[in-house]
Amino acid sequence: MTDAAASPPHQPRRPRRPAWAGRNYTLLAASAFITTLGSHGALIASAFAVLDAGGDAGDVGLVAAARTLFLVVFLLVGGAVADRLPRHHVMVAANALNFLSQGAFALLVLQGEPQLWQMLALSALGGTGQAFFNPAAEGMLMSSVSGEQASRAFALFRMGMSGAAVGGAALGGAMVAALGPGWVLALDAAAFAVAGALRAFLDIGHIAPRAPGSGLLADIRDGWREVVGRPWLWAVIAQFSVVVAVVGAAESVFGPLVARDELGGAGPWGLALGAFGAGTILGGLLMMRWKPQRLLLAGSVAVFSLALPSAALAVPVPLPALVAVMFVSGVTIEIFGVSWITALHQEIPEEKLSRVSAYDWFGSVAMVPLATALAGPAESAFGRSPALWGCAALVVLATAAVLCVPDVRNLRRREPEPVKAGEPSDPAELTPR
Repeated sequence: MTDAAASPPHQPRRPRRPAWAGRNYTLLAASAFITTLGSHGALIASAFAVLDAGGDAGDVGLVAAARTLFLVVFLLVGGAVADRLPRHHVMVAANALNFLSQGAFALLVLQGEPQLWQMLALSALGGTGQAFFNPAAEGMLMSSVSGEQASRAFALFRMGMSGAAVGGAALGGAMVAALGPGWVLALDAAAFAVAGALRAFLDIGHIAPRAPGSGLLADIRDGWREVVGRPWLWAVIAQFSVVVAVVGAAESVFGPLVARDELGGAGPWGLALGAFGAGTILGGLLMMRWKPQRLLLAGSVAVFSLALPSAALAVPVPLPALVAVMFVSGVTIEIFGVSWITALHQEIPEEKLSRVSAYDWFGSVAMVPLATALAGPAESAFGRSPALWGCAALVVLATAAVLCVPDVRNLRRREPEPVKAGEPSDPAELTPR
């Protein structure tokens, strides 16, 4: 017997990660986890920084509104820029701006009492950075995966972000109590620096060079034509401009008030929000296995459950029931989220992904400040319970309306073309080395 015959057959090494989780995807997921972890802690830290400086609840709202306002103002420009320039360059530049703004915010807080105008200006800079970052990041993510495993990749990515959001809020709250808000803001600035460094290694060799455009405004108009030319696209964006606004008002304004008056305070409300976060993680796990053929039909039907938290607060139901409702809502929003990004990945040309994502983001956030501002007057005019029932009704009506659009009901998942032998299965592998 020869030595070759006596030796055991060679066993190929098992890959450390799935074939669909290529280099770009891994860098995107790791960097997004880091910034999400830091940002959700920083949301708590910035609020307490305002309060510690002598501000009141109105000042906290102004600082938060400054970020949202500049996010909305620059989103469409950010989407056009991200489709015109290499997306990873836009992402790194936006991270650098967020690093500088959060670092300056942290320094002001650690040195003494920051002025309200300073916090407003730095919050506005942070929102501007996010306006350029979000469309570029979404376009980069969608261009970094391909094939039949795309929806699984999106589900895992969103699941990681949900876990980071829950962990970041919990860790941030504990660190604010132990160290103070300044150090938490400093850690968030460091998270942007680390994430920006990781994103600098993203590879875009698989993306075709951009054709010269006719101008930034022309690119924005081209993105608008892409949206209005697809009924399923503009219908869902319009739906979520209502849904996100009223759900945000119910959870950010009415939820804490109901918790204070009926449920025992901030602790029970924090438990309910934690249940929502846990639901999003389970929803991500579900969508890694389930591939609904009618993407938007499955996702839109799931959105009906987002009316349940407002209805539960309107009653109000006991805490165990509220926790269960929030958990179910967390699961179902991931069914929509993964179905939606899979539909965009399947239907939108790669060179227009960021512009379309910008309109999607714009629709989701543009009405949030208005809805939260009107929550208080609505409670005074109609009462808290009727206002919450109104929020629930608007979610149901907007979702029922979008299901009347045939393209929403009928858009089907397309099976990708089989990969030929010897061809790479991940787009990043097409990059010349």
